[in-house]
Amino acid sequence: MTGGLTGARKRFEAYLREERGASEHTLRAYVSDLADFDLFLREWAGEPVPPARVDGLAVRAYLAHLHRRRAGTATVNRHLASLRTFFRFLRREGLAEGNPAEGLPSPKQSRKLPTFLPVDDAARLLELPDTATPEGRRDRAMLEVLYGSGLRVGELAALNDGDVDTRERLIRVRGKGKKERIVPMTLKAAQAIEAFLSGRPPLPPQEKGQSGDSPLFRNSRGGRLTTGRARAILRGYESRGGFGYHFTPHALRHSAATHLLEMGADLRSIQELLGHASLSTTQRYTQVDFDHLRAVYDAAHPRARAGGGGKQERERRVKRS
Repeated sequence: MTGGLTGARKRFEAYLREERGASEHTLRAYVSDLADFDLFLREWAGEPVPPARVDGLAVRAYLAHLHRRRAGTATVNRHLASLRTFFRFLRREGLAEGNPAEGLPSPKQSRKLPTFLPVDDAARLLELPDTATPEGRRDRAMLEVLYGSGLRVGELAALNDGDVDTRERLIRVRGKGKKERIVPMTLKAAQAIEAFLSGRPPLPPQEKGQSGDSPLFRNSRGGRLTTGRARAILRGYESRGGFGYHFTPHALRHSAATHLLEMGADLRSIQELLGHASLSTTQRYTQVDFDHLRAVYDAAHPRARAGGGGKQERERRVKRS
């Protein structure tokens, strides 16, 4: 495919790779978005469209095309952001006079509230592993850490033996951006880890890392447990427990934050526990907690429901008389 945006796209890709040092993931996203836009322009105009001829009408037509394809709001916003960055580069290079994507508003993305387990369901989940078996003791320790300390599944899989101190009940966690944080663990988690380690077979020397440390959670062959395997283990307990709804390891992280907030923990403490860079990320849980409060209020307050509880109150008075 020649003409159209082909030459400009190649120059933009080289700029991203050489000057901005963009990751392969970022490069693939830009390349894919711009190739899709170029293909749309050719079909929409009936011929290749060079950058200088792309205007706001063409970009709006492309956004409408994405909506017809039932692209999600996040996807549409990503494509629009790619076009803005692309034309900003072209204007700087003298290949386009303006930025036809600059003035277009981004579709508003609904804020998806975190999924979490009710306290009773979380407690029941933690009791499902068969602690008479090595795998069950491992799984119990994993679930206790995920829920008790709010770890991401990748952080859980990256834990080494030296990262846990069951006596002080502390865990050293390597989070996003290789940032380390120290988080507390529950007494139940510390006990589960000790029970798990007491019966765990020794690690083969070839499985140890360069530092000589060994992975805390391992697969049946002694290697480090992968995030995919951890998710599969949780799916198994989800099915075995007959919960009737789907949840992921991240739901246990959300559950930890939500339940802490319900019990009076402050947002700053929860932010440090979860390793959120911004407090605004943690503030999502205030909405979850408010929804919980509203549900309790609606169920308990005599005037919160339709009819204001008057009929029930009159019936109670009749019975008392």
